[in-house]
Amino acid sequence: MEALIISADNFEDSELLVPYYRLKEAGVKVTVASLKRGTITGKQGYEVAVDKTIDEVNPDDYAILVLPGGKAPTVVRQEPKALEIATSFFVRNKPVAAICHGPQILISAGLLKGRRATCYMSVTDELKKAGAIYEDQEVVVDANLITSRQPADLPAFMRETMKQLRL
Repeated sequence: MEALIISADNFEDSELLVPYYRLKEAGVKVTVASLKRGTITGKQGYEVAVDKTIDEVNPDDYAILVLPGGKAPTVVRQEPKALEIATSFFVRNKPVAAICHGPQILISAGLLKGRRATCYMSVTDELKKAGAIYEDQEVVVDANLITSRQPADLPAFMRETMKQLRL
């Protein structure tokens, strides 16, 4: 089983690192994709090696998509290939886990209309305008979609993410 994390510089450190290590701990191979090769740096200064560029990703190779928050989604959502990848996961009904600002990528891809979701409080209006049914809870699961609001929600976010993978 393989997981795909898409992010960029200025990600929320814990929102990338907690899923990364929790998935690895469960024996899942994790690929980090970004706009360029090398490393990406979180808001708190943690560096993460990039395995592939977004353009090199074949979504068929992965069982789950993880979209951490922070400021990275603002950049990632402008990449058409990132939106195509997210759409591919939805079309195939594969799990998509997005936390904090991560749902912005799904908003830009037009994937949240009629879906139950949550996000960081500053993204709430945008989520609602995209047609999502906003719920202010630590984690919201709507079929294959798992969303959470902030780093404090990571335990619930990862619990539900692992359930989706049956791990």
